[in-house]
Amino acid sequence: MSHRHSHRRGPRADMVPEIAAAVSFVSGLLRTRGCVSEQQLQVFSGALREALTEHYRHHWFPEKPFKGSGYRCIRINHRMDPIISKAAGQIGLSLPQLYRLLPSELTLWVDPYEVSYRIGEDGSICVLYEATRPPSSYGGMLTCKNQMMLGRSTSPSKNYIMTVSS
Repeated sequence: MSHRHSHRRGPRADMVPEIAAAVSFVSGLLRTRGCVSEQQLQVFSGALREALTEHYRHHWFPEKPFKGSGYRCIRINHRMDPIISKAAGQIGLSLPQLYRLLPSELTLWVDPYEVSYRIGEDGSICVLYEATRPPSSYGGMLTCKNQMMLGRSTSPSKNYIMTVSS
């Protein structure tokens, strides 16, 4: 495995903790189903970490964390996210197996300083990782996630975590 470092240096140019949180979450979903060995999970985690690092390489803006959020979003919406299916292919998991192991509706936002997810179209948005961001990075931008949260503010609050069933 070759590790190429970004040429950008500065406060938080790396994306290591965010990618680690996303990889750990997806691997954890696979682990809870008990059909994947620990060795397979390690290979899957490594492949997913490499794929996300490569995919996000030119789409990571710590100074404007919401820029590129849609591009970085991992989505399963009755169609498997290609990055997840590619990493799963490394351990011999087929698409039908992945559909059985993972939620049919999953959105995972991987942004500088925050990783969050939602299971189901109406599920709550849960934060997996949060870091303190510099004041200049807040901007006033409405992200697709913020718009969703604002758009749902009139509906009754759903603060439960949905469980995954087969």
